[in-house]
Amino acid sequence: MASDLHISIHEDERAGAEIAYGAEDCYSLIVKFSQDSGFPKGMLPLKYLEEFGYVSKTGFIWMKQKAPYQHYFSSIKMFVSYAKEITAYVERGKMKKISGVKSKQLLLWVPTIEMRINEDQKKIYFKTLMGIGMSYPIIVFMTDEEKEEAKYSSA
Repeated sequence: MASDLHISIHEDERAGAEIAYGAEDCYSLIVKFSQDSGFPKGMLPLKYLEEFGYVSKTGFIWMKQKAPYQHYFSSIKMFVSYAKEITAYVERGKMKKISGVKSKQLLLWVPTIEMRINEDQKKIYFKTLMGIGMSYPIIVFMTDEEKEEAKYSSA
């Protein structure tokens, strides 16, 4: 019964969504979403995407992968775990009510519930369920292409 309610809620949230299926189409839509929301393209380095949906009216997004995926951000020495399904509400420079994303802090996996880009566009702040947060340079999450563009635009 509770899972039926959960499915029903997600069905309502997804009404009017722009949806892509398959890795290639999902990646294209994620790139568009990243540009529209101000987040770097490398923020969600997901593998084996099957579905990506974006409701521009509400800011609700979801991503479905074939299996959970762990990514290591070597420049900050941190593992991030992405569940099979990730959801969030997005507005320019901010993701909130995130589900399905955890980072490894010492020996514990800690859920990330919010991400926001600071005003000078140089750092991304991550907030956990406990209200504790950390910020990292935005360049850590940029693709090589974005790093090149940033280098030329600042010159």
